[in-house]
Amino acid sequence: MVLETVVVAIWAMLPAYIPNNVAVLAGGGRPIDGGRTLDDGTRILGDGKTWRGTAFGTVAGIAVALALNQIHPFVSDIVVAEPFPIAAAVSLAFGAMLGDILASFLKRRTGRQRGAAFPGIDQLDFVVVALLLTAIVATGWFLETFTLPVIVAVLILTPLLHLSTNAIAYALGLKDEPW
Repeated sequence: MVLETVVVAIWAMLPAYIPNNVAVLAGGGRPIDGGRTLDDGTRILGDGKTWRGTAFGTVAGIAVALALNQIHPFVSDIVVAEPFPIAAAVSLAFGAMLGDILASFLKRRTGRQRGAAFPGIDQLDFVVVALLLTAIVATGWFLETFTLPVIVAVLILTPLLHLSTNAIAYALGLKDEPW
């Protein structure tokens, strides 16, 4: 039962786990905030949140969901979850990107610089927004897939996966900080 829950949690969250990693690789370009600042002189989001990174990350997350749908018939005995409806694929991927953007806004408002650690927020921002958005736009699929045990597994596994992948990206020189 625990293993099945963990498998469903990772499977269902892959379209949300992938976008921020792809955004790091494909990012750069024009910042979403266009360099604008608020009245206190701080950037709204900063140079790290770009249109290109957001677009590529979202498309990558959707592509992952569609790929998982293609292999689902071959693993349905192992992965006890329904295929991703397109609304869920889009909301998980875009919700992850939106969560990261909102966290960047919170970082600027709390005086943190780009790349500064923000424990808790850094690890769960994208998950919370991806899940909320998916609950709104793909309610039936969400309720069937994200049972309470699956949500608990996501909340436990995500910080571990997040810290691990960021440490790897840092070691490979893809990130400036290991968190």
